[in-house]
Order: sequence, then structure tokens, then C-alpha cells
Amino acid sequence: MKTVVVTDQIEPTLAHPVSQLVTQSQFEEPAYQRWCAEMRESPRFHRKQWEFVYILQVLREHDLLRKGIRGLGFGVGAEPLPAVMAKYGCSVLATEINIEQAHEQGWVKNQTRESQLTLLNNRGICDADTFRKLVSYKDVDMNFIPDTLRDFDFVWSCCSLEHLGSLEHSIAFIVKSLECLKPGGAAIHTTEYNASSNLFTVKKASTVFFRKRDVIGLCNVLVNDGHEVALNLHKGSGKLDHYYDWPPYREDKHLKLLVSKQWTLLVATSLGLVIKKKL
Repeated sequence: MKTVVVTDQIEPTLAHPVSQLVTQSQFEEPAYQRWCAEMRESPRFHRKQWEFVYILQVLREHDLLRKGIRGLGFGVGAEPLPAVMAKYGCSVLATEINIEQAHEQGWVKNQTRESQLTLLNNRGICDADTFRKLVSYKDVDMNFIPDTLRDFDFVWSCCSLEHLGSLEHSIAFIVKSLECLKPGGAAIHTTEYNASSNLFTVKKASTVFFRKRDVIGLCNVLVNDGHEVALNLHKGSGKLDHYYDWPPYREDKHLKLLVSKQWTLLVATSLGLVIKKKL
């Protein structure tokens, strides 16, 4: 039986990204500044911004930001990522839960399918004509991925898979997303990670949290199926890696946060997963 390669002895880097946790040192790397500039954002110590940077850096390291590459995004909301991808020549299908469900669940307000696509380039990151040519939009429920979505070079989701109702649904989505890829393609997902306990977590709720045991278990299944995953669960050694934000959450110093769920406090942070589909 194969098992995933796991390390927690050295800090992860953006220069050589694997499946890893957000840490302070990654914000201090040149790659972080570069991608913030590409997204037209000011760098800040915030885990959600890190998730965008992580996804773009993984794509760069896998040579997937170029003309002729096809990408599929899940739960895209108003992310700047499709515009950056299109700027580099990628053809992108951006998907989101249908607008009626999104309104019912409070994810969006006063949006239409047309405005959803417009939002993805509202910063002018990509030339408007290029964006219209390369980026399209489709309603997709992440719990029910259509079988017609196939042969993409990469797929991604940014902190959305933990909102599918349960850990079981979240894991099923990750596995199912690989079916959308060509052999050798890359799946890049970010999600919530329980940094305080490998025992208690939230398994069924509007937001769930992966424990170390859940992540390793998932990665072992993937590796045994022939896919490639390397995992670094080092939590970081910087000052901000030991600081826990609490409500009302800050716009900086927000790498780890205290969350009150089901009568228990837990420390949450962001986990990035990159899975290379078997050839």
C-alpha cells in the first residue's frame, strides 16, 4: 500500500509549492509580491489573499499559465483568478452555483449570470476583448459535477469546497474534480484546516474543517489510485504563525483564526492542495 509523502520538519515555500499550509514566510517571498501586483492588490498578511497567490504560483510552477491551456474553476464568485489566467492566454470556464441558489444561501446579492461574468474582470486585469474571448461562465453545483466537463489541463477551487455540507461531500468533490482533467493535469484546491485538533472537528455544517488525519487519509487514497501528491503540514515559525485572530477579524494578521463551532473553539487556517492526475 502506498502512502503520501508527508513532512512537517521544514517550512513550505512558494518557490516550490506542494500541498501545504499558509505560513508567514511565504508572504515574504518575491512570488507573493509578484502575484499581488498581477491581481492589482496590495500585499497583506491575509490567508484568503494567500490562497489566490498559491493557486497562481502552482499553475506557474506546473507550466499551466500559457496559451492553449484549458482551466476549469469551481465556486469562483468574484475572484480575480480567471482574469489573470486569461491574461496569460488560458481558456477558462468559470462556474458557480446557480444564481437562484446563491441568493437563497446568501452568497451573492443583486447579481445575475451576466453580472457574474463581468465581476471576474472588474479590475481590468485582462484586456476586455481577450477576456470575452477566453473566459466563459456556467452554473455548476459542486456536489453534482456534470459528466460533460472533461479534458481540462487544470481545475481549481478557492475556499469553497468546505461549504458543501459535510466533510464527506468535500472529499467526494476533490476526487470527482480529477475526472474533469486530462491525464497529467493538475487539481488545485484551497480549504479550511483545523490547526488545533486532530480529534474534534466540524464534520457536518455550512462550513467544515479538515483535520490532519482527514488530509492524510484523502491523500493516501489519491496516491493509491496512482495520482501524485506531496504534503507539507509545517504550521510556520513566524510571529504571525503563532497569532490567532478573533472576531471581528482583521484585514491583516489573519493567517490563523479562532472559530467558535458547536460549543467548542478551534483554530482554523488555510490549506492548499495540489494533485497531479495519473497519466
